[in-house]
Amino acid sequence: MNTALSVSDGADLDFTEEEIQRYSRHILLPEIGGSGQAALRRARVLVIGAGGLGSPLALYLAAAGIGTIGLVDDDRVELSNLQRQIAHTASRLGEAKTASAAAGARAINPLCRVEEHPFRLGEREAAGLIQRYDLVCDGSDNFTTRYLVADTCVREKRTLVSAAVLRFEGQLSVFKPHAHAEGPCYRCLYPEAPPPGLAPSCAEAGVLGSVTGVMGTLQATEVIKEILGIGESLSGRLLLWDALATRFRTIRVPRDPRCSVCGAA
Repeated sequence: MNTALSVSDGADLDFTEEEIQRYSRHILLPEIGGSGQAALRRARVLVIGAGGLGSPLALYLAAAGIGTIGLVDDDRVELSNLQRQIAHTASRLGEAKTASAAAGARAINPLCRVEEHPFRLGEREAAGLIQRYDLVCDGSDNFTTRYLVADTCVREKRTLVSAAVLRFEGQLSVFKPHAHAEGPCYRCLYPEAPPPGLAPSCAEAGVLGSVTGVMGTLQATEVIKEILGIGESLSGRLLLWDALATRFRTIRVPRDPRCSVCGAA
């Protein structure tokens, strides 16, 4: 049964009784309301990586009512993943991570459409795939993918919410140089990838599982803020978290006018 939900701006939005109950705590927030929840339902979000960051990110996006979530990953679920990749379960060992994470997201919210892309993103696929979504989240575990996604988002004018973790630390920012003149891109912050072997991976240096949960959840929050246009965007700022010191701090990230990617954007 469809029910018209009245919101403060006077608009009538059609939600089912199930949707009203499911999203009631969002709808109660003046910053979201019925119109904001409808915007979340219309949104298409691409998640790169269905691992430590992508797992909580995908689950919270589904729970929030994002209409379409795309998942990109070419890996399969292994036992060592379960320490932090909470979208997967022991019963799904050996399954494609996209299928496993999609099952987890659908179990939380069957109203959400999940599109699976079970491959490693390459230059041939990047532009065409990213064009299909409104916003992109990067939770990849390698610099080749990270820079490919970041550069493609600049060219395709898509907002990028990017996070990274290692050991007991995490970082997060939003990159949208197409949206305002002072907005940096990822290469304004990190112009080039570090030399091989200089920056160890989580597989080499380790990571506290709950750190990925915190950073992935923060990613989901920034995605929702960007879709709704509420709060202060992280664009132009880098959030750093030291779990052992229980300390968050932010640093300014200016746009580089000489940037090889966004300098002329």
